[in-house]
Amino acid sequence: MSAPVGTPEVVVLLVSHDGARWLPGVVEGIAEQGALVSRVVAVDTGSRDESRDLLAAAGHDVVEATSGESFPQAVALGLRRIAETVPAAEWVWVLHDDARPAPGALAALLEAAARRPDVDLLGPKVREWPSLRRLVEVGATISGTGRRETGLERGEYDQGQHDDEREVLAVSSAGLLVRRRVLEDLGGFDVRLPMFGNDVDLGWRAASAGHTTLVVPRAVVFHAEAAHRGTRRTALTGRHTHYQERRAALYTLLVNGRAATLPWRVLRLTLGTLVRMVGFLLLRSPGEALDDLAALVTVVFRPGAVRAGRRERRERLAALGRAPDGARVRRLLAPPWLPYRHGLDVVGDVVSALTSQAADVAERRREAQAELDPSSQAAARLRAERAAREDDDESGLADTGAVARFVTNPVVLLTTVIVVAMLVAARTAFGQVSGGGLSPAPDTAGDWWSLHLDTWHPLAFGTDVPAPPYVAVLAPIASIVGPTATIGLLLVLAAPVALWGAFRFLRVAGRLVSPLGAPRLLLVGGATTYALAPVAAGAWGDGRLGLVVAGALLPWLAHAALGFADPEPDRRRRAAWRVGLLLALATAFAPVAWLVAVVLALLVLGAGAAVARGAVLSRTVWGPPGLALAVPLVLTAPWWVPALVGGHADMLLLESGRVPSADLGPFDVLIGRLGADAPAAPAWAGVVLVVLAVLALLPRATRIPVTLCWLVVAAATAVAAVLSQLTLTLPATDAPAGLGAPLLVVQAALVTAVVLGGQGVVRARVAPPVRVVAAVVAVGALVVPVAGAVWWATGDDRLTSADDAEVPAYMLQRSESGAEYGVLVVRGTVDDGFRYTVRRGDGRTVGEDEVVSVTDADPGVTATITELLSRPTPDTIDALAGLGIAYVLLPDPADGSVSSTLDAASGLVQASSQPGSRAWEVDRELDASLLDGDPSWLRIGLLLVQGVVLLVALVLAAPTLRAPRRDDA
Repeated sequence: MSAPVGTPEVVVLLVSHDGARWLPGVVEGIAEQGALVSRVVAVDTGSRDESRDLLAAAGHDVVEATSGESFPQAVALGLRRIAETVPAAEWVWVLHDDARPAPGALAALLEAAARRPDVDLLGPKVREWPSLRRLVEVGATISGTGRRETGLERGEYDQGQHDDEREVLAVSSAGLLVRRRVLEDLGGFDVRLPMFGNDVDLGWRAASAGHTTLVVPRAVVFHAEAAHRGTRRTALTGRHTHYQERRAALYTLLVNGRAATLPWRVLRLTLGTLVRMVGFLLLRSPGEALDDLAALVTVVFRPGAVRAGRRERRERLAALGRAPDGARVRRLLAPPWLPYRHGLDVVGDVVSALTSQAADVAERRREAQAELDPSSQAAARLRAERAAREDDDESGLADTGAVARFVTNPVVLLTTVIVVAMLVAARTAFGQVSGGGLSPAPDTAGDWWSLHLDTWHPLAFGTDVPAPPYVAVLAPIASIVGPTATIGLLLVLAAPVALWGAFRFLRVAGRLVSPLGAPRLLLVGGATTYALAPVAAGAWGDGRLGLVVAGALLPWLAHAALGFADPEPDRRRRAAWRVGLLLALATAFAPVAWLVAVVLALLVLGAGAAVARGAVLSRTVWGPPGLALAVPLVLTAPWWVPALVGGHADMLLLESGRVPSADLGPFDVLIGRLGADAPAAPAWAGVVLVVLAVLALLPRATRIPVTLCWLVVAAATAVAAVLSQLTLTLPATDAPAGLGAPLLVVQAALVTAVVLGGQGVVRARVAPPVRVVAAVVAVGALVVPVAGAVWWATGDDRLTSADDAEVPAYMLQRSESGAEYGVLVVRGTVDDGFRYTVRRGDGRTVGEDEVVSVTDADPGVTATITELLSRPTPDTIDALAGLGIAYVLLPDPADGSVSSTLDAASGLVQASSQPGSRAWEVDRELDASLLDGDPSWLRIGLLLVQGVVLLVALVLAAPTLRAPRRDDA
């Protein structure tokens, strides 16, 4: 067939490699273009299937090449054949062997070219093959991070929403219509991009040379993207398609970018690759992370190819007599803010995946019960929910419905009011706070990093006691927001985070008991009661940061532990890593939490063995809980192993913060109060919660799960009863074992029992006496959180922003200038005895209390200070200077006999102090060498193991993001 008069000569250049699966459709699509096609030149690169026979049977001019020929080289071979056989050809239409043009595609492209004679490159709208409806791209560009940008949503369907013709940076090479002269002037496709990214590179070079690229959506090509999706493997793609695509993106950015921006691009791509690698590892894609690294090394750290490509582009533009059109290119590149939006989208996907992991267990249970009884109320509700979701998805009004539900939903509004009230009640924590069990925050995050990483700490007179494990959690956060803001954020956000986690846990737990779950108002009440538990116990008001943070983590830990009930072993293993990480965090802030977890795990496995011995003995059943208990041991090993080796085992049972902590008994744990001296809510509120949990045993429908809650209460209380008999003998004082973790577990179990009992009353038919009891439970369940909230808003706490004025300001300033300017503070009298502390740097800050409290006193140092207070000699003062002491301070009231002794001592100069206090300056050359210690290779090795295991745990615990689905039919 001949083309109509006046129609430009168009030659199809088709590249094929093992494409027999798609070629019949492609050949048919070319034939459907009619007389507009003057000739078809097909370049086959060593196909091992019947591709060549299919092309020859269609009457196409077949150019045979080897399998080693890349796509740019195949196009170059086709251009040479076109020059030989159709020298008058004006246009070349490039097609892939898996890209079928729709009828009229070429006509639409040529019609647009006739209307726009300034356009030299045109591309169609590309839709997915075989689905035929999903959009692949309508023009493309590239971001500053190397991401191919199409402006489309994942899985977006073609509804004509992108049908406007517009200038773009590039169009897909599958359907590219280009003036033959322009393609030859540009040198064709870059041979250094053998498979991927060559269309964006060509479009960039064309724009730089002043050519216009137009996307024509009326022209449609269906593309299977066989190489990109891994449907077809070739020697050029290999097994690492992601590596090839990433290498092409980095090369394109560096070879085409302006020379002035190259240093910035290299730095950005290097740092961006590291961030991407972390993201891939968190999503359990180590292969793609390594591909990213390999692509970076290949392109950035072997710059020969980039230099050669940039030189070729300069020479070609010079030969054409053109200057680079930078303004056109910048206008067509992706906006600079787009990568950051994608980053936020990824974070949203991760959060969404995290919040839906454990709920899947309850959802599958609901579906199973609905299948067993299709006529049940649960099945009807499930069908209604599915229909509502489908309607929202079809109408595209899901977001609008969410906003409407927020405005009109009383539960959501009530929760919002509760959270706002919590933030207002926590106003004391804004700014620098300390008091009670909380020391001030250090000046910089580096202080926490040093405390965590160093073997020897310049505290008091030097110590090798390991830092508490929660310091490793505070340091990264402080590196972003600062130490003061870190403490404030943890105190302020603990209650809202606990509320959120408790609501999610109680909702899933209720659905595990019955498909309908608990009423949402009951869930909000129970979640609020638990969120206020650390506040009502007095932990918040006393500055017990460890218990406050552990209280926020506990419901999330319990939520993750529900994954152990999943029927799929792989999901149970992933749940084990999540539980292990959360338990490690809780243990870092409340060490006894690990012991409670061990007891509960043994209790659950023992009960399971009594019911189904064979099932529990399976490694897939007991293995995940065992793994979850082992992870905290490894992650906190840099703390507890040196503590045991150094003879400081007492710190493994201490409560976090200043010592001593509250001395509790089993009854205090049961009612959730940190003793009579703590700034806690009235004890009767805790008693009410216990009574409500007892009444929750009455409804028969939920009696079994409520009984399980009471077993948890009994186990945690038993742990507390055993630990309450221990007295930890520390160098300076005696301290009780920390019982905060058992207290939190008991309160969580009591709240869960009350919610499940209330659910049993609401969802089941109960006798009239039980209804009366239910009314009492409802009133009590309302009183407990309201009482806790009112007390928090109006009660007192021990947190303050005031600085300790005991040490004069000039001493504080000098002590912060170096470790050798220590201040020896001596309290007491001759009759009652003396106690001494040392102030160095910014004083004892969060994390240093536990270190100092278990550090044994050096007998030599004690002898020097005793001699100083009784019979000081010049040698005593020299020894004091050798200990890094610049000042001696006797706070008010200062003992007169000691003051007169120090006044007469040679080498001490009286210094100013507050009324009632006495101070002296050491008139000697100071030495802080005592504060230097040798590194411990044991601790260094444990830190390395901690880092590796943490990375592995994060990767294995991360949720699986749902990739966009593709039709394979």
